[in-house]
Amino acid sequence: MHPETLVRDHTVYACVMGSRAFGLATDASDTDRRGVFLAPTALFWRFDKPPTHVEGPGEERFSWELERFCALALRGNPNILECLHSPLVEHVDDTGRELLSLRGAFLSRRAHDTFTRYALGQRRKLDADVRTTGAPRWKHAMHLLRLLMSARDLLRTGELRIDVGDQREPLLAVKRGELSWAGVEAWMARLGAETEQALARSPLPPEPDEARVADFLFRTRRASALRTAPPGL
Repeated sequence: MHPETLVRDHTVYACVMGSRAFGLATDASDTDRRGVFLAPTALFWRFDKPPTHVEGPGEERFSWELERFCALALRGNPNILECLHSPLVEHVDDTGRELLSLRGAFLSRRAHDTFTRYALGQRRKLDADVRTTGAPRWKHAMHLLRLLMSARDLLRTGELRIDVGDQREPLLAVKRGELSWAGVEAWMARLGAETEQALARSPLPPEPDEARVADFLFRTRRASALRTAPPGL
């Protein structure tokens, strides 16, 4: 089965991500689409296994196979967790609805480590820009601030909200280069300190509910196996 066919015919959940989901879109913003597909169980009985992810069909579209998606979400991967919480859902079937009902099972204090590691990686890139060009890429600086806000609020409340709400205009000002780099650095440092404080009192559990997710994946794979095998098998 062609990878793009898996996406077209077996997507269980699809959403819009990026600036549009974050509430930071402008007229020039792209529409980034993300999705989850369920490869038919019978395809795993071949030597050549289904792909863990697929780019396309079309531009700005990326999808994960359900098992890979769940594994990354259990690790607290920021991109995956945010995908699960997008306010812009374009497609969802019964399997996708059950996946969304498990959003809380994926959340844990692990998010502190994964969000922090990702943020540090992005910060190093911004620092390299400043050293080589004298200024950061302001769009990337904006998105790093947004990520730090998201991590702080997740640890504070136990809920992941990705729309920036009333922080839209301050963040867009950063994107336009209207705040000095020193000001952005101070903002990042403040958010980092607030995140550490939130971790100490976070209502999130230490670990995700892996058993609950594993049960969902097992039942989903079994139901797929019991259905008619795809053509060619």
